[in-house]
Amino acid sequence: MRTVLVTGPGGAGRTTVAAATALAGSRHGARTLLISADAIPGFPSATEPAQVTDTLWSVRTDSAEHFRSELLALQGQLSGVLGLLGGNQLDGEELTELPGSDQLAILHSLRRAAQGDWSHDGYDLLVVDLPPLREALAVLALPEQLRRYLRRLLPQERQAARALRPMLAQLAGVPMPAQWLYEAAARRDAELAAVQALIEDRATTLRIVAEPGPAAEDALRTARTGLALHGLRVDALVANRVLPRHSSDPWFAALAAQQEKCLDHWREEWAAEAPPVEVAHLGRDPQGPDDFVGLTPPGADDALDVPMRGRDGGRAEDPWWIEESGAPDGPDRADGILIWCLKLPGAVKKDLQLVRRGNELLLTVGPFHRIVPLESALRRCTVSGAALTDGVLRVRFTPDPDLWPRTS
Repeated sequence: MRTVLVTGPGGAGRTTVAAATALAGSRHGARTLLISADAIPGFPSATEPAQVTDTLWSVRTDSAEHFRSELLALQGQLSGVLGLLGGNQLDGEELTELPGSDQLAILHSLRRAAQGDWSHDGYDLLVVDLPPLREALAVLALPEQLRRYLRRLLPQERQAARALRPMLAQLAGVPMPAQWLYEAAARRDAELAAVQALIEDRATTLRIVAEPGPAAEDALRTARTGLALHGLRVDALVANRVLPRHSSDPWFAALAAQQEKCLDHWREEWAAEAPPVEVAHLGRDPQGPDDFVGLTPPGADDALDVPMRGRDGGRAEDPWWIEESGAPDGPDRADGILIWCLKLPGAVKKDLQLVRRGNELLLTVGPFHRIVPLESALRRCTVSGAALTDGVLRVRFTPDPDLWPRTS
């Protein structure tokens, strides 16, 4: 399944471009599903897939309903404990969603799409209207983060046999975690793994929608580094609502000149990744599918036809790689230095923090964070230095003589 994740700075028309992208895919005969949290003119607002055309379906995420159903399910699992504590159970009608519930609702929708819950025949194209850019990056990083938390808090390999639990509880002096807790964690991990696999798949790309201007230029410059940090691939930078370049009205002419200046910067900065494509300003808000047809980004149809899979048809390549320095015979040379590399376009040294903790690297670039597990070879090395040059972070690892196998 080809997946296109659509986002961009707030107010740039990303929902419009997402709808246009979905329509373009369906016109090419692809069975297409559009997921959005916002109402789209001319599209159904059902929370289960509803047919728009012969090959296009749409579904609206309902974060409030998802929050209620998840909390009520958890309350049911904890009913015995709550009864012992004298707690009163909550009714669904009195539950109000908490901040962050919309992010979990998006992940739930992605999981259902990835596991084929919504269609026995499956879809060829999945188009997802994500929140604004900064929030979207947080959502896409969430599965990896949550799975790490689950592994640290409830490691599956450390759960004891049921018969030993009473004895272990007496020895430890505290109750042992119930088996259902491990089972629930395993189910959540499997669900998050499905979403993470969808996000990291070679057939998944990000489509960024921005209205040319100073605010969008600053937002994209910051987000570009976050995209690289998380290994997200951009298939198109859509410059939306572009005004006519020639106008007799001085006010419109000044706005058009400002847009053109911004577009020149984008053409230079994004040339190697996703040169901007322009979508003309409609002059009004779109009213339905007929308007969306005319708002398809130029060349976007071709991008939808590209499977973008590796030779093995599997997950994406990691955004980092390892180089060797001073070890022509391979990494088993004790005097060889291994260099861990990560492309971080737009990053500046003052915003970069790097910490090694055990077998992980903790990376912070401006407002973005990621914890990266080290390859097995690097776990037997010590960090001997790091440098940021030409948009590439290089971390030098020197083999630890006590851990590295010696050769003759």
